[in-house]
Amino acid sequence: PGEVSRAAFVGRVWLRMLKCFCPPSSAGVELSVNNHAADFTLSTGLSPAISLSCLVHNSSQDEELLWYRGAGQVDLKDGNKVNISNICISPVNESDNGVTFTCRLARDKAVQVAVTLDVQFPPHLSGEETLYVEEEKDVTLTCNSKSNPQGQSTWLKDNQMLTLQQSRHKLSQTSEVFQLSISKVQKSDNGTYTCLVESRLGNGTRDFHLVVEDKKPVFPKEAVIAAVVVVTITILFGIVARKDKFLKVW
Repeated sequence: PGEVSRAAFVGRVWLRMLKCFCPPSSAGVELSVNNHAADFTLSTGLSPAISLSCLVHNSSQDEELLWYRGAGQVDLKDGNKVNISNICISPVNESDNGVTFTCRLARDKAVQVAVTLDVQFPPHLSGEETLYVEEEKDVTLTCNSKSNPQGQSTWLKDNQMLTLQQSRHKLSQTSEVFQLSISKVQKSDNGTYTCLVESRLGNGTRDFHLVVEDKKPVFPKEAVIAAVVVVTITILFGIVARKDKFLKVW
């Protein structure tokens, strides 16, 4: 009986020691970002700055917090990590659209709240301004457009709505690229083409100057080579035939 009592005592001591070494559970601990306890989307326009504030709830101890931009961890100052943590995005620009910021509990990264930025901005257009094309060749005008929400495109020629010819004009677009293709260009296609993109936040335009050049005469390469060979051989034969006369002169 004494040995049994001793073994039971030792077991209770080990159990207490294990309890001392067990880390506190994160069950019940919650986070909120800007008063949102679940993942959410934050809509904003282009602005000088926006702030995100992460707060710990239902914890009996101090909790360290971590912030991530996408997969990369944000560097936080020492006084901005415990129980509450704030980050500032400054300025908010087009590249922040669709980026996710996540606040996580340091000791249990499964406890987290993520916020995805929905940065809305009017159309911004780009593309090659002047294009030179030979008559009867094909050409494509490419208008690159960034906007949120996505805009609708229209093509103008010399400030007038472009009249599309099914046999010669083709329009194509993706979320950020609008293209106008013209097959077998003619002199009448010379002019300024305007890509107009409209959205509820505003409009954007981009001018493309199309210069149609004269068709260059085409010389068959084989015929040119053959002619050079014939001329060269003729000259050589002439020199050989008059070799004796050349020698007498010298």
